[in-house]
Amino acid sequence: MIDKPLMVQSDKTMLLDVHSPSFQECRNDIIAFADLVKSPEHIHTYTLSPLTLWNAVSSGLSSDEIIKRLRKWSRYEIDERVIFFIEDTASRYGEFILTEEDQDNLRLSVKRERFFLTLYSEPTLKKYLKKGDGNYFLLSKLDRGSLKAKLVKMGFPVDDRIPLKKGEKLELDLKDTVEVRDYQKDSVDAFLSSGGYGTIVLPCGSGKTIVGIETAVRLKTNTLILCPNVSSVHQWIRELLDKTTLTPDKIGEYSGETKSIRPVTVCTYQVLTYRTKQEGEEAEPDYPHFSLLSDNNWGLVIYDEVHMLPAPVFRITAELQSIYRLGLTATLIREDGREDEVFSLVGPKRYDTPWAELTQKGYIAKAYCHEVRIPLPHTLELEYALATKKEKYRLASQNPLKIKVAEEILKRHEGESILIIGQYLDQLKVFQDHFGYPIITGTTSNKKRDELYDKFRSGEEKVMIVSKIANFAVDLPDASVAIEISGSFGSRQEEAQRLGRILRPKARDSHFYTIVTEYSQEEEFASNRQKFLSEQGYSYSIVKEDVR
Repeated sequence: MIDKPLMVQSDKTMLLDVHSPSFQECRNDIIAFADLVKSPEHIHTYTLSPLTLWNAVSSGLSSDEIIKRLRKWSRYEIDERVIFFIEDTASRYGEFILTEEDQDNLRLSVKRERFFLTLYSEPTLKKYLKKGDGNYFLLSKLDRGSLKAKLVKMGFPVDDRIPLKKGEKLELDLKDTVEVRDYQKDSVDAFLSSGGYGTIVLPCGSGKTIVGIETAVRLKTNTLILCPNVSSVHQWIRELLDKTTLTPDKIGEYSGETKSIRPVTVCTYQVLTYRTKQEGEEAEPDYPHFSLLSDNNWGLVIYDEVHMLPAPVFRITAELQSIYRLGLTATLIREDGREDEVFSLVGPKRYDTPWAELTQKGYIAKAYCHEVRIPLPHTLELEYALATKKEKYRLASQNPLKIKVAEEILKRHEGESILIIGQYLDQLKVFQDHFGYPIITGTTSNKKRDELYDKFRSGEEKVMIVSKIANFAVDLPDASVAIEISGSFGSRQEEAQRLGRILRPKARDSHFYTIVTEYSQEEEFASNRQKFLSEQGYSYSIVKEDVR
């Protein structure tokens, strides 16, 4: 008798028993059309959504096959509403087909008359679509990305059948000393076999940079890499030189400091979206650096930390729609809810794997999460009571008693590589004045940042104070302790990234501390962040410290 470890619920969530003998086989069957949202010790939770189903159908999986797999593994009879949702949602993919019409225009064909009329009568689409002779519209190639993003928000995913063009050929290989892990190979296989566009979701510290490099090596084409900051640009360049046969003259940096275009060019989102006119001015904003996208024969674009993709890149992406495009991220969560635009413009999720699974295999460090709750000083209680909601959060976050707790944690982990991470610059400055450790904030020059990161990597500096500038794409492999003294309200995305600073595999376990003012606005928001990490399978201890 087949083991049935899956429970499909009417709210479109699915519970999978981790201890079932068929756990891995079932997981492999459902991950193609469902997102993993929680992975604590015993039961993993997956969810079905329009995006997960469109991801699956775009990869060749039919609604019949999806339902067949669910019935194979489901312990109980599946609610008919779930069956209807799968069939109806999946049927929408392929209703809207985008093809090339001529040198300047594209054709959007619509299969069903009622969907055609829906688009024809939608006022917000009139500036993009021109009615054709049949059930189709014509649109400018320049509006390709914007239209796809608007339609997916309306519940109409576009089947983009315009062939990807090949970029200029580039000879590059991995050095013999570089080992690509099985899951990294699998993720690149999934990306390339699904059309060469899409997003790969892997935990922080699991080697997403290697995935990007392996993709470029397999395609052997000119590559543009987009990153969130200059530190991550320099990290990518170091990795390319260290891991591939590329020589320095083949790698360019395109940032605020340097604008060098080479066969492999690494660029910041910030410089790419720089504009000469601001919103509210009469003329349309001009993005002078977007020529980087159109004037060079790229064959692959890699979006590092794709969940941070800025809005202008969503709007002006015509050039990047026609080539291989790979998004890399530890979490597709966007606090602005624009995950569907990543689906439209970069591509569907092609691969992910649970954090806990890579921890068990030793690919990322075992981490323990601790929340330390402390009281508010008596001297601030009246001020807190009279403050606005926003002011309450700031007062609680900057609780001066946090220094005492940080002192104890630093003493407990003496000799380890430690990051003190915070949201508020004046709070970070107070910590620097008290402890004397070096500090990195948004105002620190890129040269100084790189110097301090290098000292931390070499062990010359064992403790460093960092603002949210260090949340993303900073490779500090020896960091084993993070002390979070304040955060961005309830940002799950930020919590995942901060934990990721200490997840590189190492001999010792890692520890992530969050210091929170109890009975305060901060405690409320921290519980949201804590819940997210617990759902990824991390143990979480909560202790109270009376440090008054």
